[in-house]
Amino acid sequence: MATTSDLRGRRAPARSSSRPSSLRRHQIRTAYTFLLVPLLFFLVVRFIPTLTALRLSLFDWNILKEQQPFVGVENYRALLGDEKFGQALKNTALYTLIGVPAQLALGLGIALLLGRIRALQGLYRALYFAPYVTPIVAAAWVWQWVFSPQFGPVNTFLMWLHLPPQAFLTSPGQALPTTAALVVWQNLGFQVVLFLAGLAAIPRVYYEAAEIDGASPTQAFWKITWPLLNPTLVFSVVTGTIAYLQLFTQVVNLNFTDQGGPLGSTMTVALYIYQLAFGRYQMGYASAITVVLFVIILLITLLQLRFLTRRYDV
Repeated sequence: MATTSDLRGRRAPARSSSRPSSLRRHQIRTAYTFLLVPLLFFLVVRFIPTLTALRLSLFDWNILKEQQPFVGVENYRALLGDEKFGQALKNTALYTLIGVPAQLALGLGIALLLGRIRALQGLYRALYFAPYVTPIVAAAWVWQWVFSPQFGPVNTFLMWLHLPPQAFLTSPGQALPTTAALVVWQNLGFQVVLFLAGLAAIPRVYYEAAEIDGASPTQAFWKITWPLLNPTLVFSVVTGTIAYLQLFTQVVNLNFTDQGGPLGSTMTVALYIYQLAFGRYQMGYASAITVVLFVIILLITLLQLRFLTRRYDV
């Protein structure tokens, strides 16, 4: 015959098993509640405008016209013969090919150097990060003065060295690299902080073991640092590529009187979309370019994640 203590012992597991289940359901509801806010934000700010742009790209949508006729894929066909779009696409690709490797190499190199500094380490980090938090418009106007052909300190320094002054932002051949240099300089602080965090996450025991085995600093970098920095490198490349493919504000403010100039040498796809939509009010054609740019960014991002992501065994 079971005693009272035996019955309590048999009922106790039922009570303990119900509590975790109830707690688990509460945690799930709380998680989905918090996720609902950013989901609604992206739905309103990202997804709905994207679908709207896709719909507008199928119409000859011009706010100055009374009728907005359906044209199907005609806006996309027009892109094939649009020389200005081709030039903007070429310039955007050049910005990306120049800027992403440059900020990647400089950011990692400076982060490695800052990792060796002990005195005033916080000051140096703040100095490198300051351009990143500087308003883009203010930085662009200062950069415009620095590279001014008549009054800029860069040309003054070149003349002091008995070198001929350069046109920089007013030269079709020099304007794009000069603009890319501004973007690299402004984003460098973010890359430095990113790589400093990645380097700090690497366990020091690996370097100690490599030193005991007689590995040189170069060997330790390629066998330990580089493989274990792969997540940081992938994040830097992907976010940097997306930023350069959407480049707009720096180009607009560096040459405010001739946006995208001289002779279209600094024109980007994003700036061309802006000029079509808000300068000529060709919303349908601008939406078609927006959809094309979205597809390009999506495909490049997927390819980068596919081929750059690696798993290493150290």
